[in-house]
Amino acid sequence: MRIISGKLGGRRLRPPVGLPVRPTTDLAKESLFNILNNLIDFEASTVLDLFTGTGSIAFEFVSRGAIEVFAIDTNHKCTVFIDKTAIEFKVDNLYPIRSDAFTFLKNAYKKFDIIFADPPYDLQHIPIIADLVFEHQLLNPGGMLIIEHSRDIDFSQHPAFSQKRNYGKVNFSFLNQI
Repeated sequence: MRIISGKLGGRRLRPPVGLPVRPTTDLAKESLFNILNNLIDFEASTVLDLFTGTGSIAFEFVSRGAIEVFAIDTNHKCTVFIDKTAIEFKVDNLYPIRSDAFTFLKNAYKKFDIIFADPPYDLQHIPIIADLVFEHQLLNPGGMLIIEHSRDIDFSQHPAFSQKRNYGKVNFSFLNQI
């Protein structure tokens, strides 16, 4: 697992064996960030990465100059790994937080420019993520929610839906704050 571009480009993430994660493939991650390169200014963005796992997406945002990135996961080993890796990479604007993503969204006090969510594909309540983000107004004007999910999930009827991209088994739905 590698960081694709930016100041940390080429660095490898080496998570410990046994983390309960399904990392976004390098191909899907590279495709996602190619799309985002044309849509956002990374250096003016505050990012929330839900279900962060290894922090691969969070580190990619940091590498590309995001102002600050909050990485949320319930697993203590995941947040410890991210914290240790941030220290190793000399990153001081990545904040791993051990929390349930749904609880975090219900209690968040901050707005974000980008929220990325990569929940377990078999999680029953994936559509609720979008509902919570928009109900609690967690995106800044022009902000974007990106949810990675299986092909069985369909956000196309959500009022904020913008587009869906498919990369093999990986699907990204984009929802925009107006």
